[in-house]
Amino acid sequence: MKPAHKARGPRPGSIERVTGLSYGDLDAHLGYLLRRAQLAGFEAFHRATERIDISPARYTALTIVRANPGLSQSDLGAALGTARSGAMLVADWLEARKLAERRRREGDGRAWGLYLTRHGKSFLARVKRRVRARDLEFAERLSRAEQAQLRKLLEKLVAATGGGAT
Repeated sequence: MKPAHKARGPRPGSIERVTGLSYGDLDAHLGYLLRRAQLAGFEAFHRATERIDISPARYTALTIVRANPGLSQSDLGAALGTARSGAMLVADWLEARKLAERRRREGDGRAWGLYLTRHGKSFLARVKRRVRARDLEFAERLSRAEQAQLRKLLEKLVAATGGGAT
């Protein structure tokens, strides 16, 4: 018997306002609004990946490894904003599903790098199409100029906190 599909991400309606409930001055807090926007984005991601065993962090890891063949686990952890042990868990998850593999890095027989497998590349391409389509739907709430402005402003906020530009 197949296990029931486990719900992921925000609860349905978790972004919606509760009628009759006061939110005080929360809307005056930029962080609160950013978090609500993040939840809305995650909800779009989860709709795109229904019945696919992938989380935003794992999708990010796949994308980064694809763009940087031979990436060290430490660098993956830094890119994900997690400790090396967290990156190890993600790499183990990718490897267990045959999406990525660890191989010795060229020029340094002691170091290991992460590489997507053929299966990992095709899996990522398939998921990326779905995620991109939902992301475009999500972004349609803003004009192209507003999207560009928002990206620029978010980059500025990230850089101001020491996160650097992406």
